[in-house]
Amino acid sequence: MQFIPDFVERLIFCDEATFHISGKVNRHNVRIWGTEQPHAQIEHQRDSPKVVFCAVSHEKVNGPFFFTEATVTGDSFLDMFENWLSPQLNTNYDNYILQLDGAPPHFHRNVRVLLNCVLQQRWIGRAAKGDNHLLPWPPRSPDLTPCDFFLWGFVKTAFMYHHCPCPSRNFVIE
Repeated sequence: MQFIPDFVERLIFCDEATFHISGKVNRHNVRIWGTEQPHAQIEHQRDSPKVVFCAVSHEKVNGPFFFTEATVTGDSFLDMFENWLSPQLNTNYDNYILQLDGAPPHFHRNVRVLLNCVLQQRWIGRAAKGDNHLLPWPPRSPDLTPCDFFLWGFVKTAFMYHHCPCPSRNFVIE
């Protein structure tokens, strides 16, 4: 591997997360113990899950971007990248390196074609033979980025603390 000057300063991590604005608790991930048997019913807003995208550099957080559908597809990711993320990054940074994880929307053929054209040798992600990427995303690699270690927990806690309709302030982390 070649030496890349100012690699850390040029690196931009990006990721998506899903959270529920209704305050719905995922019972598979959260256990609540109480002193009384609860009989309260909470109505949940329909279609509450929201997929949020952010990109994090050493200087700032670009985002959030809220996807309109509950699942991110290759086409919706490509549309977001072309119309929202790329213009921001090109305005705010010179010669940046974009890190994508191995999520299927990031590996979509049209996404990789665009990345190969506009970010030649400046993107890290799941790649196919012939892609013009800087580094491949390692197979079966855990998604260990600042987004996962700090950003999503902070955003979910801050948002749900102020907007959760339920008094216990429970929320889903997915």
